[in-house]
Amino acid sequence: MSPAARLFRPLLVLALLGPLLSACGINTIPTLEEQAKASWSQVQNQYQRRSDLIPNLVETVKGYAAQEKEVLTAVVEARAKATATNIDASQLTDPAAVQKFQAAQGELSGALSRLLVTVEAYPDLKSNQNFLALQSQLEGTENRIAVARRDFIDAVRVYNTELRTIPGSWYASWFYPESKPMESFTAEAGSDQPPTVKFN
Repeated sequence: MSPAARLFRPLLVLALLGPLLSACGINTIPTLEEQAKASWSQVQNQYQRRSDLIPNLVETVKGYAAQEKEVLTAVVEARAKATATNIDASQLTDPAAVQKFQAAQGELSGALSRLLVTVEAYPDLKSNQNFLALQSQLEGTENRIAVARRDFIDAVRVYNTELRTIPGSWYASWFYPESKPMESFTAEAGSDQPPTVKFN
């Protein structure tokens, strides 16, 4: 056999095996992992959008309800904490990091809920066009957050299922040993209870 033929044979085998391996699902794990990471980016994007709205909302409320300093301060502090608590896609396999992020965002959600309930005592504020626009944007953002979280939860479920079932678990152990199951969001304790607000 000529040297050229000896070189050609392995290349031919690789050329034939490439599409076969691709069709058998060997690329499924990295594909699903990238989809989950992209979903996580969308979750962070929506949380950032909410965070960006809060300063204007607080300033608008402050103009009408300055005496509600405790509620306003809680929102500002919760926003600062939530903004400072970030995780990137490489930390999605760390349960403590995901829980810390979720707790900070949950604290901000609770503070915003208390603020919006407090607003009920101020009819002039409730009819203010700036407040109504901000409230509408905030409600829309909360809906986007819910959708982004749902999509992320589903992407993580599909990815984790692939890692734990055959043939995905085989591919993971052979080709992607660094791939680990990702953490998902969970409902926080007490999230089914409405916030309690005491008026001054």
